[in-house]
Amino acid sequence: MLHELLLPMFVHVLLLASLYVLLTIARAPAVWGVGRNTDGSNPFAALEPRISANLKNQFEWPMLFYVACLLSELLALSSAALPVLAWLFVTGRVLHSGVQILTSNVRLRGIVFTLNFAAVLAMWCVIVLAGW
Repeated sequence: MLHELLLPMFVHVLLLASLYVLLTIARAPAVWGVGRNTDGSNPFAALEPRISANLKNQFEWPMLFYVACLLSELLALSSAALPVLAWLFVTGRVLHSGVQILTSNVRLRGIVFTLNFAAVLAMWCVIVLAGW
């Protein structure tokens, strides 16, 4: 089962890597003076806290996603639902990042988070029921 879950896990890792790159770019004017506005201000000052908050979010609920993926392999579970739920989760995380970084729409962010939350919760339900 892990081989079917490996690619969604890797895509999430790539999302994390891209967020670190974005955060570095957003902080570059303040840290290194690269890309400052003519008045010396950081053109990414409004985005930096959003990127930082989103990156922090990637180490909260997603931790349970990784545990579910590894647990399904450890238990040698075979379920067609797990890869579907894993991709739903990763797609939701990408959407959540976009909404959190590019908008201030808290309601939409909550809806997208609920998609992520439900996907991981469903993965755990599948694992528990299959392992029972």
